[in-house]
Amino acid sequence: WIDGQALRTYRHAPNVVSRKSWAAGDAASRAVRLVDLVLRGEGGCPSALTDPSWGFESLSFGGEKIVLERPLGTYVMDQVLFKISYPAEFHAQTAVEAAVELHSEVKNRQLEIKSIHLYTQESAIRIISKEGPLRNPADRDHCLQYMVAVGLLFGQLTADHYENTFHELHPEIDELRSKMVVHEVKEYSKDYLDASKRSIANAIQIEYLSGTKSDKIEIIYPLGHKKRREEAIPLLIQKLTKHLSSRFPKDQVQQLLKVGQDQAYLETMAVDDFCSFWTI
Repeated sequence: WIDGQALRTYRHAPNVVSRKSWAAGDAASRAVRLVDLVLRGEGGCPSALTDPSWGFESLSFGGEKIVLERPLGTYVMDQVLFKISYPAEFHAQTAVEAAVELHSEVKNRQLEIKSIHLYTQESAIRIISKEGPLRNPADRDHCLQYMVAVGLLFGQLTADHYENTFHELHPEIDELRSKMVVHEVKEYSKDYLDASKRSIANAIQIEYLSGTKSDKIEIIYPLGHKKRREEAIPLLIQKLTKHLSSRFPKDQVQQLLKVGQDQAYLETMAVDDFCSFWTI
């Protein structure tokens, strides 16, 4: 039922399962397979969209024509988001960054907090704003409030923070979640959809029982966004090096890094030579 069409039900409670963690890789592999078929000369279907009985527009769009926002090209790759700072769903990346910035102020004042105000985009509210119990790690890493709470409490966010064992040891996470109020900022929602910006903005402000408030920490673009690319590339290479080193010998890691940072050299390589670098 899920695979017959693009249902994302496995990303939302109560259907969150480990599938969520490998869905992007699965989608990419299907795309590569389709490209391979086209390059090998697989025939196209001329009325796949427009056939009045069985076409996509008729069955899935209620007869409406599909209109492309822009010509087909490289827009998606040009706008690619590198996930560098935190293992968090991208609508929450800037929220976690803001939370980590507030950590030094909050870490010894948890009991003084009256409310935590999260200012975000409509898409984040629709996709990752969650109240109540979270069933498993895959549910937690798609919860805006959980990720912000961890950032505020611990000054960082790693994959280990989503595990059941960690969550069970820290009831203060859910205690902070219960104090969070989520607000949509119309400008954030608008700029998220603006093709020239594609910002993913979030802001956080903490209100204390004394009536005082923290600074409102606002971050518009996440690290890894096109507008923060120069800042992100060294950290991206550092992340790649770390994970390659967990699997490959040092000399092989250096070979892979050399190839990955030399596009001209990479484009001259045969595919089997490139793949050999990934074999132990």
